[in-house]
Amino acid sequence: MPRVILCFMLILGLLAMLPPIIAAQARSTPNPNLPINIIQDMDLQSKFKAQSENELFADGRSQRPQVAGTVARDEAYADTHFNEGTVGGQWATTNPAQVPLTLALLQRGQDRFNIYCTPCHGYSGAGDGTVNQRALELVSNVDGPVNGTVWVAAKSVHDAAVTVQPIGQLFNTVTNGVRNMAGYGSQIPIEDRWAIVSYVRALQRSQNASINDVPADKRGGV
Repeated sequence: MPRVILCFMLILGLLAMLPPIIAAQARSTPNPNLPINIIQDMDLQSKFKAQSENELFADGRSQRPQVAGTVARDEAYADTHFNEGTVGGQWATTNPAQVPLTLALLQRGQDRFNIYCTPCHGYSGAGDGTVNQRALELVSNVDGPVNGTVWVAAKSVHDAAVTVQPIGQLFNTVTNGVRNMAGYGSQIPIEDRWAIVSYVRALQRSQNASINDVPADKRGGV
């Protein structure tokens, strides 16, 4: 085959590779410009995104605070003790009437705690779960943190800052999360969340009990 034809075919082959290379580069490189949308599908509609500014209001916020006195249409949500863990604007110190403290509730709480909480907090609640142990191994690797691993250990439920929290505050933490801990409100039914915090209270009591908490006729036994 003549050299001219080979060169021509080589050039055509190289040119044919340009479109997929350009497409791949475009897809992998962030671009500050808006994409070209043939069908808009309301992509460019006028709207305010969360946490954005709005000069229309005096406080400059686009998100408006809830109107005072507003309640959900479903009357069940008006029970803040059960749904939010608050009573009169303060953290509840007791379980709501819907979930009285019983042995069955604690057993259910233990079951749910072992499923959702032990990976980070450990079975005893001391913050020594398997996820924590693995993360510490990655952070303390002899050659340095694996892939730049940074880890904030799960807080022990026996920490002094946690043991003094009212049960309503613990319920709020399980529901909405706190700091690096994600909330479980969308995954765990509300009754089970109350069961979990009740079991957490039992774990805390197990590590901070005194002889006075043991019935007189049980003291000295095995």
